[in-house]
Amino acid sequence: MSTTANLQTICLYVTTDNVGISITNMDIEDGIRHIIDTDLPYIYFGKPYIDDRWIEEKAPIAGGHGYGNAMNQFYWPHGIFVDDGQTMVIADWYNNRVIEWKIGYRNGRVVAGGRGEGNRLDQLNRPTDVLIDKETDSLIICDWGNRRVVRWSRHSGATQGEILLDNIKCYGLAMDHQRHLYVSDTDKHEIRRYQMGDRNGTVVAGGYGRGRGLNQLNFPTFLFVDHEQAVYVSDCKNHRVMKWNQTAAEGIIVAGSQGEGWALTQLSGPEGLVVDMSGTVYVADRNNHRVMAWPKGAKYGLIIRLEERHVYYPMGLSFDQYHNLYAVNYGDHCIERFRFKSI
Repeated sequence: MSTTANLQTICLYVTTDNVGISITNMDIEDGIRHIIDTDLPYIYFGKPYIDDRWIEEKAPIAGGHGYGNAMNQFYWPHGIFVDDGQTMVIADWYNNRVIEWKIGYRNGRVVAGGRGEGNRLDQLNRPTDVLIDKETDSLIICDWGNRRVVRWSRHSGATQGEILLDNIKCYGLAMDHQRHLYVSDTDKHEIRRYQMGDRNGTVVAGGYGRGRGLNQLNFPTFLFVDHEQAVYVSDCKNHRVMKWNQTAAEGIIVAGSQGEGWALTQLSGPEGLVVDMSGTVYVADRNNHRVMAWPKGAKYGLIIRLEERHVYYPMGLSFDQYHNLYAVNYGDHCIERFRFKSI
């Protein structure tokens, strides 16, 4: 046989999750066997339920020193945002603060809150998410326990924030290229889009009360907005990820269509969410202790796995400019990084 042979075959691979996956091609090139699934936009190696495009880090990129309030610790962190300057900002939930951490440094620093739990303008109460508004060089923060969205300047000397929105049980944040702000509301089970200075907003997902219908959400958490202003939502208590195209009356399910569970077709309490340019959805599958990649149109997801450590209740997700993926390891009070490789 030549070193390159295309074996047209159909087989069934049963994973350890007892999920059957139809494999339509098997290719042998230079003595290496590749399994090619025509539902996916790339080849992956070995076990077909593992997304092998990532290199494992040997240690957390931030934290990893147990829970606490020191500058090298977190206490049940939630959301994360990574900017183009390789700086992370993390919503340090139980410490009631936002931490800025430059990649490669051993310690972070407090850039919002950190003055105990409270509702003063210099305090936060269980912040869940944070993003950087480049135009104003400021942080926008979901101050979940205070039912408000606040903005803190990133300029040195800033000691308090300002309220952008109040009376909203905000959980997740996103901003599009036109600087519209998107906020998830876990009480009203909806996503609203706001122009800066607008306190009313427009419902762009959900808004029909709690439920399982395609026009409904149940405890929406993190969200992502793509370049076409389509809104992706982790519909946490429906155990699915929904996509709402601009002006759509209802959403479509893009991950987790089979109810709660641990099979590759299922999710359990999805949280952090990002989407790449190919339309692949990356979701923190919290209660299953895994991060999954769900290619566009696929019927099941692939697991992005740490070989040496366990992702214990993953929460927020973020990409950097090099397509490395950052995951908040909520249960271990640290930040993990998955280095991207081309295959």
